[in-house]
Amino acid sequence: MKYYTLPHTALEISQLGLGTMTFGVQNSEIDAHEQLDFAIDSGINFIDTAEMYPVPPSKEKHGVTESYIGSWIEKRKNREKIILATKVLGPTRSADQAIRQDQALDRKNIRVALDESLQRLKTDYIDLYQLHWPQREANFFGKLNYQYTSVIPTVSLLETLEALSEQVKAGKIRYIGVSNETAWGVMKYLELANKHNLPRIVSIQNPYSLLNRTFEHSLAEISQHEGVNLLAYSCLGFGVLTGKYLNNAQPKDARNTLFTRFVRYSNAQSVKATEAYVNLANKHGIDPAQMALAFVNQQPFVSNTIIGATTLSQLKSNIDSINVTLSPEVLADIEDIHTLYPYPAP
Repeated sequence: MKYYTLPHTALEISQLGLGTMTFGVQNSEIDAHEQLDFAIDSGINFIDTAEMYPVPPSKEKHGVTESYIGSWIEKRKNREKIILATKVLGPTRSADQAIRQDQALDRKNIRVALDESLQRLKTDYIDLYQLHWPQREANFFGKLNYQYTSVIPTVSLLETLEALSEQVKAGKIRYIGVSNETAWGVMKYLELANKHNLPRIVSIQNPYSLLNRTFEHSLAEISQHEGVNLLAYSCLGFGVLTGKYLNNAQPKDARNTLFTRFVRYSNAQSVKATEAYVNLANKHGIDPAQMALAFVNQQPFVSNTIIGATTLSQLKSNIDSINVTLSPEVLADIEDIHTLYPYPAP
């Protein structure tokens, strides 16, 4: 495993991170502990979760993922060996995301959310606390065409940053980050932190894969010059880039088989692009999933590639992607496909 210092922090973070959103729906507590043990034994030290997990979200399951991680930490007594990241929800976008009555990124909600996460995770601090999505309407979760609006967010970015700062001062948070954020949002947070002497955001967790390279538009430049690196999620496009769904296949117990809501990476253009990438991987004798993950691993703006799995064999294969280095020839072929299918699944 390779490790990097996350810019503007003292965190030595593993190249791969373990995503946990299947813990509680597709994976039992026993499964979760087995995955966590295997990940740590493989050199992964970054564990990513959220108060809303597992996914698909439901009122009955909110917080279960954190509880599974917490029971593992309590048993293993290894808190100091891991870098633990979780997220606070933004405003409710659907009924199954509702955790609190007034779900805003303000002082009250951040304090309550953080304290409840700490209790479930059996710890007294979070290494990286992230805003799951913005307070305002913006381009995220597959949205590209920004719509002008006269609606003023009920909570300003400054109020959110001040609320997070209070929790940093209290010792409950070491560093803060954003997720599903835009270039404007990242730069505004950095500006406010500098102007008001508040903690700066140190990371951005956004989707990035062969099917979704929108991060390269403007956020990659911010990463280079401001040191806000990417923690990449959905690097296999909900498993689509493995090729297992091609030819209308519906593998038993697979996410897209079980849950019809995950269609973001399954439109006609994505299917064509996936077929091209799988054929390319086969041409070069590379596992398609490992090629997709290796592509993410090799990007200079990526500090961590978050991988998720429902079985240990899948997890092992994903971890083995760190041993794959894509040649200039393969990378050139990837760019040819990207030119043909530039952004099939934003």
